[in-house]
Amino acid sequence: MKFKPFIFFVGPSIVMMVLFISVPLFTVFWQSFNLTQKVYEEVEVETCVPGFLKPKCTSELKLNPIFDYNGRPITKTKFVGFQSYKNVLEPELFINSIKNKKWDNLMRLDFWKALRFTITFTLITLPIILTIGMLLALSVNNAIQSIRGAVIFISLLPFIITPVIGALSIRWLFIGDGILTAGLEWWLQRDISMFAQGWTIEIMMYIYRVWHVVPFAFIVLYAGLQTVNRDLIESAIIDGSNRFQRLRYIIIPHLKPLIIFLTLIHLMDAYRVFDEIIGFSSEAHIISLQWLTYDYLMPDDMGNRSISRASASAMLTMVGIILLLAIPLRQIWLAEKEK
Repeated sequence: MKFKPFIFFVGPSIVMMVLFISVPLFTVFWQSFNLTQKVYEEVEVETCVPGFLKPKCTSELKLNPIFDYNGRPITKTKFVGFQSYKNVLEPELFINSIKNKKWDNLMRLDFWKALRFTITFTLITLPIILTIGMLLALSVNNAIQSIRGAVIFISLLPFIITPVIGALSIRWLFIGDGILTAGLEWWLQRDISMFAQGWTIEIMMYIYRVWHVVPFAFIVLYAGLQTVNRDLIESAIIDGSNRFQRLRYIIIPHLKPLIIFLTLIHLMDAYRVFDEIIGFSSEAHIISLQWLTYDYLMPDDMGNRSISRASASAMLTMVGIILLLAIPLRQIWLAEKEK
């Protein structure tokens, strides 16, 4: 392709990527090393209350933000280096917890608590989603032609639902006197509170994520099964191979690129888990790295936002995603190298 047509087609994409990916990423990186705060001034405020002979007055010093002529608060920015990262990671407390083997103290540190859940959530749900998606794809592929359309339509319904709405629906089914909670209490003859402890909420999050994402894995793998070479399958059957052998030596190697694709998509999506935290209102027990960044951006009592700390948390989240993607990306690189 000539240079001008190439620039004509690729140029807009490059501009959009620079504006909406590179610039925001650089801004977050810069903010993680700089601290921006409002400028305050001390003001003596006198408060008077009625007294017997004369009002009783007391004075106290208060910090009020300084505003410019346009009514906007004046801010100052200073370079703090890795201080925001230290505030997020809390390395001293982390090292002390590891040395003294006090894992409960470690899980009280917000970042490490969020990191533990994020990694666990990502790595546990991944093999379950791939396994169930493969089983569904094989089952539908072997089903009779007349029922495949209906099965595919029903299977895709969980994936159509908005993640937050789905999480809220599951929460309403279990919280308080929800239908499923009432059924379990009647069956077990005991009171049940699914949202009173962290481990039950975490299990429900795993179940919900699997239920929500399996249809996507199923439809991708089912589409891949349609491209399997039928001659190879028939030859394997003639040679006496069983279903497991055909699956292991023919189908899975053929679907390997799609499996790696699903792995990449799931790792990027699950590591940024946020909808489940909001939908299940699990902040008191379970938090994720994405929710931690959001929490830093919420204003405190004085109206300040920890933008520097939130930027550091976002950059650490990106580093975690890159490390998780390293293994499947290496597999892709090795496969392309062999070709």
